[in-house]
Amino acid sequence: MTIYPAIDIKSGRCVRLTQGRADQETVYAEHPADVAAEFKQAGSEWVHVVDLDGAFAGEPQNLEAVRAIAALGMKVQLGGGLRTRTAVERALGFGVSRVVIGTRAAESETFVGELVQALGEKVAVGIDAKNGKVAVKGWVATAELTAIALAQRMDALGVRTLIHTDISTDGMLTGPNFPAQEAMLRAGRFRVIASGGVSRREDVVKLAELARRHANLDGVIVGKALYEKRVSLPDLLRIR
Repeated sequence: MTIYPAIDIKSGRCVRLTQGRADQETVYAEHPADVAAEFKQAGSEWVHVVDLDGAFAGEPQNLEAVRAIAALGMKVQLGGGLRTRTAVERALGFGVSRVVIGTRAAESETFVGELVQALGEKVAVGIDAKNGKVAVKGWVATAELTAIALAQRMDALGVRTLIHTDISTDGMLTGPNFPAQEAMLRAGRFRVIASGGVSRREDVVKLAELARRHANLDGVIVGKALYEKRVSLPDLLRIR
C-alpha cells in the first residue's frame, strides 16, 4: 500500500483547507517544493498535489510550483482544474506522472474515455463524495450522481485508478470513513486510493489491514495529520 503525502497549493503556497472550504485555510509553507523535498528525504516516492486555485478556476494555476516538485525526482500525482486535453498534456509536460480528473469525469464520459485510450495509466479519476453524492468544481457543487455509480462508469471506460475522498472527513482529523472506502473497493476492478480523515498511525494500520482483504486498495493520501505532526511519514512508510 502506497503512502501519498499531500501538498495542496493555493496562491503558490502550501496550504490545507478544512473540508475544501477556501475560507478555512492554513498556510504551512511558502514554497511547496521545500515540503516535497522533506517528503522525498523521508523516503516517499510519490507526492499527491492539488492545485486548489485550478480547482476553483477550472484551469491549472500553479504549474510552475508543480514543475519545481517534479524536478526533485518525485512522482507527482496532480489534480485541480484539469478539465481539457490541453491542460492535461501541459501538466504532463511539466513533469507530472499521473493526472487526476475530477469535475470533468462527472460531466463527460467521452472526455475520460479518450484520455484513457491515449494516456492509459497516466490518468486517474478523483471521486469526491459528500453524503454519497459526487461533489464537483472545487467541492462547491454536488451532482445527483452517486460516487459508486460514477466509479462503475469509470470502470467501464477502463480507468484503472480512482482517488476516493470522503469530504465529511477531509481535513477533520477524525479518521477515515472506512465503510465508504470498503464499499468503493467492492464496486469495480479499479485500484482505489483512499483519501480523507487520516489522523493517526492506527488509521493507516487499519487501511493496511483493509488492503490485505482487498488487493485493489492501492494506497492512502495523508495530508493534515503530517502537517500537524500527528503522524511521522518515515513511520507510515514502514507500515505493511
